[in-house]
Amino acid sequence: MKRILFVISIFALFLTSCSGTDGLDGRDGQDGGIFVAQSFERTIDLVSSNNFQQTLEIPLDIDLFESDMVLVYRLNGQAGGFDVWKVLPETIYTNNGQEFQYNFEHNFDFVTIFIDGPSTFNFNNLLPGDTLDQTFRIVILPVDFVNSKNIDVNNYGEVSNYIKQP
Repeated sequence: MKRILFVISIFALFLTSCSGTDGLDGRDGQDGGIFVAQSFERTIDLVSSNNFQQTLEIPLDIDLFESDMVLVYRLNGQAGGFDVWKVLPETIYTNNGQEFQYNFEHNFDFVTIFIDGPSTFNFNNLLPGDTLDQTFRIVILPVDFVNSKNIDVNNYGEVSNYIKQP
């Protein structure tokens, strides 16, 4: 009987030590509702000499776990003074009736962003505006949080509400 009371006491102590009244449940004593996602941004060139791809190292200060969701957004210009971001993969239709995609793949250390197209696509027809000075924002979100909040990851404005700002 003493052992059962001891276990219940330890469990109760654990529960009370994990809850607080200050509402700060996130990293470094910050509100966990604000500091959920992590992100970084890079401007790169996707040129033929690199096979129309660029590999970016995930910064060491970003924690990436196996269950996290990695999203990549491409800066698509501005509207009303605000940046417009499109989620990858993003299909682009050219003036001559062809199409290509900005796409990506990742592991725990790197994100590779690349241009992809069907076997008939002529990469030599890409315009400098399609390949040079492309800005991408890489966002790491805990997948459990995304599911619990029912976040539309295609809507960068919605995702940005949860990004830790540098």
